[in-house]
Amino acid sequence: MNQLTSRESEADKPGESVPGTALPGALPEALRAELVAFRRDMHMHPELGNQEFRTTAALKTRLEKAGLAPRLLGMGTGLICDIGAEGGEGRGMLALRADIDALPIPDTKTDCVYRSTVPDRAHACGHDVHTTVVLGAGLVLAELHREGQLPHPVRLLFQPAEEVLPGGAPDAIECGVLDGVRSVIGVHCDPKVDAGKIGIRPGPITSACDRLEVTLDGPGGHTARPHLTTDLVTAAAKVATEVPALVARRVDARSGLAVTWGRLETGHACNVIPQHAELSGTVRCLDLDAWRQAPDLVHGAIQEIADLYRAKPVVNYIRGVPPVVNDPVVTELLRDAMTARRGSDSVEDTQQSLGGEDFSWYLEHVPGAMARLGVKPPGERGSRDLHQGDFDVDESAITVGVELFTAAALLDT
Repeated sequence: MNQLTSRESEADKPGESVPGTALPGALPEALRAELVAFRRDMHMHPELGNQEFRTTAALKTRLEKAGLAPRLLGMGTGLICDIGAEGGEGRGMLALRADIDALPIPDTKTDCVYRSTVPDRAHACGHDVHTTVVLGAGLVLAELHREGQLPHPVRLLFQPAEEVLPGGAPDAIECGVLDGVRSVIGVHCDPKVDAGKIGIRPGPITSACDRLEVTLDGPGGHTARPHLTTDLVTAAAKVATEVPALVARRVDARSGLAVTWGRLETGHACNVIPQHAELSGTVRCLDLDAWRQAPDLVHGAIQEIADLYRAKPVVNYIRGVPPVVNDPVVTELLRDAMTARRGSDSVEDTQQSLGGEDFSWYLEHVPGAMARLGVKPPGERGSRDLHQGDFDVDESAITVGVELFTAAALLDT
């Protein structure tokens, strides 16, 4: 468990001559090996949202061993830990956020010694890496604080239930994790970006993602007499095909507001018009303002189509997450931090994705930014996509993430 993985890139091992060597906070070799072992252990023991008891206990134990005082969140899992905030005075803290939950899918890696030991559970989104990066940064920053080299206080934020809509962030905020926080940063693994690099983007970097459930009801009957019924099959088909177009035409096309259906069920016999139909899908949006309008727009479009066919709709619009909108100033902090550690070639611009991330809820309260952390072994063809059972990372990304966060804390002014 303490040996470094063969998936680790030689170019990203410590000791290389890279920019930023004047910055304190280099990752010691022993700690580097420990973090790889921690990530592997977490990968072997994935826990779903709000069930991360083992993970929370492991984090608490390690932080206390370092002389820190982590505090459990009121939800029962997750914790925060402040470094350099003993006096409780001065400006607000920089928060380093990690999500600690796994996904309800099987680990399909066949040649991996640290594959999941829990059936139908896997760290297939890189949260084990995010968690290890924040833990490692915290351990390095704690030592810098003891040496009097940490300029401002830092909060480590280990958040549960990112994968559970609307995410664990709102509950964490209710527990006070942003009290005293001035800004927040995070990373998300990106299997399309080479290990040793990060991708950044000011403004929106992810999309909003909501869930939509619709039922349609009306008197059914024999297919020989459709005029005496509410033709729910046709009504449901029209909702499925016309609502996305209606909604898209009622906002600026650049907002990327899209309704996409994943399920439509109705009827059981070829000659019976049913009395009930169900549709479910997602609403995704690139723009924050359009996302805020989306529920009213979707409700209105569904009602219009249902009225045409005399169907009675019930719409359950389930808020997911808004887009992550990176603050330009905090984004530049990430760029400066990575450049200081590894040079300007280690930073690349990235596109806005259609995925959702509940990091966005923090940005409704404080400025912040999320970077894409490269986890693809350089030179490897193809990539292992997120939310797939064979997902894995080049573990040198752990060192890169720790360097990024420690430099950001040191450069944050």
